[in-house]
Amino acid sequence: MGVKEVLHRTKRLGWGTDTYLYRAADVFHEEFPRRLRSDGPRVLKQNRGNDGQGVWKVERIDAHAVCVLQAQRGSVPEQLALAEFMRRCEPYFAHDGCIVDQPFQPRLPDGMIRCYMSGSKVVGFGHQLIKALIPPPPAGPDSPEAQPGPRIMHGPEASPFQALRRLMEDEWTPQMMETLGIDEPSLPVIWDADFLYGARDADGADTYVLCEINASSCFGIPDETPAAIARTVKYRLESIRRGDPIR
Repeated sequence: MGVKEVLHRTKRLGWGTDTYLYRAADVFHEEFPRRLRSDGPRVLKQNRGNDGQGVWKVERIDAHAVCVLQAQRGSVPEQLALAEFMRRCEPYFAHDGCIVDQPFQPRLPDGMIRCYMSGSKVVGFGHQLIKALIPPPPAGPDSPEAQPGPRIMHGPEASPFQALRRLMEDEWTPQMMETLGIDEPSLPVIWDADFLYGARDADGADTYVLCEINASSCFGIPDETPAAIARTVKYRLESIRRGDPIR
């Protein structure tokens, strides 16, 4: 769940998008330039990493050059040869690594929604205006204007996120469990899924694209969440003592 490869394995779920996976450098060098040329700006993600390390927005300048911006705080756009950038990414394949390739989401400035989960239930939300993969303002990457906004926490009943809650509880989490071969007791008692806003549907409603799943280091959390975590743990312990199947 907690590695970027999950974005490829679950790309056919409703949270998925046009996602590719490269397991070897030679395949990456062969296929990525063609996709960049035909599909527009892409986002590359190394399989394991945090704080934006190894996450790149890549835009084509011409047949041989690209503009890249890493999601790590303080990064600035860089123009270089496509071949040179791809060589820079080759270490991501070490130790059974891979690179995930997704389209850049134009609604990134609208922010990111963090959906907090305990087991298979939504226990809160956080909404944040992010700056990762957005070029810094003229004042520079260390200016206040370039810093991400605070994550505004909400309980599970927050009205702006009820459509996402229904999708997570009724469709996407069960489908993810089936796809990955995970049963209910194996889901963490606290994990979260980060979503970006996708294109609006025919009725003007928001859609959501999975950005990543965090299965460890998931704090801070909304005020309502600790009690929900305690209930999940209590239920699982009682079920184990009774010998009941955990659902």
